[in-house]
Amino acid sequence: MEDRWLSVEEIAQYLGISKDTVYTWINKKKLPAQKIGRLWKFKKDEVDGWVRTGGADSSDESLEKKK
Repeated sequence: MEDRWLSVEEIAQYLGISKDTVYTWINKKKLPAQKIGRLWKFKKDEVDGWVRTGGADSSDESLEKKK
């Protein structure tokens, strides 16, 4: 199984959200991410766990902007 770090673009596409929402979730909702230099990177299994535990709760729908 491939276990590589995903970029902001890749994790946004995986979750079906905008890149702006990814950055907002990092800052406000503690989306699990690692900053490597100037880039944010993500492990898919960590993000999946975060979503499962309610990290991406849709009660704050104003975070998601239309693409």
